[in-house]
Amino acid sequence: MLAESLSVVVPVYNSEQSLPILVQRLSALLPTVARRFEVILVNDASADGSGAIVDKASQDYDWVVGIDLMRNFGQHNALLSGIREAQFETIITMDDDLQNPPEEIPRLLAKLGEGFDVVYGFPERESHGFWRNLASRITKLTLQTTMGVEVAGRVSSFRAFRTLVRSAFAEYSGAFVSIDVLLSWGASRFAAIPVPNPPRTLGTSNYTVRKLIRHALNMVTGFSVLPLQIASLLGFFFALFGFCLLVDVLVRYLISGATVVGFPFLASALSIFSGVQLFSLGIIGEYLARMHFRLLDRPSYVVRSNSKTNQLPFRVASVKK
Repeated sequence: MLAESLSVVVPVYNSEQSLPILVQRLSALLPTVARRFEVILVNDASADGSGAIVDKASQDYDWVVGIDLMRNFGQHNALLSGIREAQFETIITMDDDLQNPPEEIPRLLAKLGEGFDVVYGFPERESHGFWRNLASRITKLTLQTTMGVEVAGRVSSFRAFRTLVRSAFAEYSGAFVSIDVLLSWGASRFAAIPVPNPPRTLGTSNYTVRKLIRHALNMVTGFSVLPLQIASLLGFFFALFGFCLLVDVLVRYLISGATVVGFPFLASALSIFSGVQLFSLGIIGEYLARMHFRLLDRPSYVVRSNSKTNQLPFRVASVKK
């Protein structure tokens, strides 16, 4: 059964080798799954020839919309710009490296049709190296905390969701973006299905271990109060520990008139308490930094041009409250 309408959003970054193949595969598939469809390619300031390929695709196919960002804002920010541009009732997001097979889109749509709001296509088997897989698991554990839904451990960039969900984050304008967290603001019915994840054969991955860990830290400090709660618990624990030390010192003095001697003991206690204080201040500093950037009204992304509207030279695409 054909879907009524479908928007496919693809963030593009340094994928001049794989992008033409992806567009060809989508051109063969989409007429078989939707009556009306569009593909939104968001060029996130690629350093190679990806931008030219996006421009050519938007000229060759009337169902391709090319968006060119002013600078590299990151995958999730680029996705947000494409999601806000989508005009049809269902949105598919996918990577540009051919590791999200377009041929699996019908399965995502079928699962979505069972009454879910968001459906993820998670890899049957991770095809990255050990450290990349480890960083990916850390990111997913962080998502489990920030999203608060069971399916968070199986999220991926291959998603299908109802366009209506985006109304929950229509006013969001922060510089730090996590599409999965934003989706959890407007949806409660999540599902995930396993899909093939072929190894990347063209180009190299743009996601490093460092970038994944940084993204996880941005998520947990930008969309959760868990670090502050951890700091509070640490403060309570070590305050209790200090009280126990005081009781020990008083009991020793009252019973035997002796006191706890030794510089190593005193230095160790001071180091522990100082370390906890600095750790807590660091967490508070992270949240203050987030507030600082929000007060600067730093946009989520800035569009240089849009092939559908031919807007030049740019427009600021964050929505201010």
